[in-house]
Formats: sequence, C-alpha cells, structure tokens
Amino acid sequence: MKPYFKYHFNSSLGILFKYYYGNITLTDIENSWHYAFQNNLITDNVTGFVLDYSEANLNINPEDFYKISDFYKQNINYFNHKKIGIVTNNPKDVVIPMLVETKDEGYASHPFSTIESAIDWVLL
Repeated sequence: MKPYFKYHFNSSLGILFKYYYGNITLTDIENSWHYAFQNNLITDNVTGFVLDYSEANLNINPEDFYKISDFYKQNINYFNHKKIGIVTNNPKDVVIPMLVETKDEGYASHPFSTIESAIDWVLL
C-alpha cells in the first residue's frame, strides 16, 4: 500500500509538517495522527503544525467536520496551545478546515492556500 502521509520536523522553526497524498478520509487523518503519537513525533520541541493537503483530496462529508475537532480535543495533550495551519488549494476541500476552525478549543487551526502563509501564522 502506498503511504498517504509523511512527516517532517523542521527543528529551526519548531514546526511538524504533515504532507497528505491521494484521497483522504477521516479514518486516514486519525490513523496518521496515531502514527505520530506512537512514534513520538510530537515532542516538546514541536510548537505547531502545518498540514499540507495540496496533493490530496478530502473525502469527508462536510457534516462530519466536527469529528476532526473532537479528535483534537480528545488528544488535547498533543495539541494544547498549539496552532495547526492547514494548506489546501482545492476550493471544495477548504470547507472542512473552515468548519473545524469554528470548533477550536485549546488549540487554534486555520486554512491557508500556501505553505508560506501557514508557516507565518503558526509562528505568530
């Protein structure tokens, strides 16, 4: 099976980048985070996240957006007081991160069209 995500930690920025590929479901998002948890990728050195969906398609029903924010809240020990910049250049896919942002509690998320914009916001 071809991997649908990869991680990269930029130590000078303190940002953990996650790149997604192909068709992505809610289960894929949760499983990719569980991979990070199990492999100790989210250390004290991680100050924020940039999730890049520019090479992916979100196969998520917009009515299910709250499941993503619920997941972050259930795992708040990893996301507490951190920013999550979400990059997508597909207009239909930006709806999900916009809806998730409305349910942010304990963390902050925001959609962007470029990685540079997401980085700038995460570092603010």
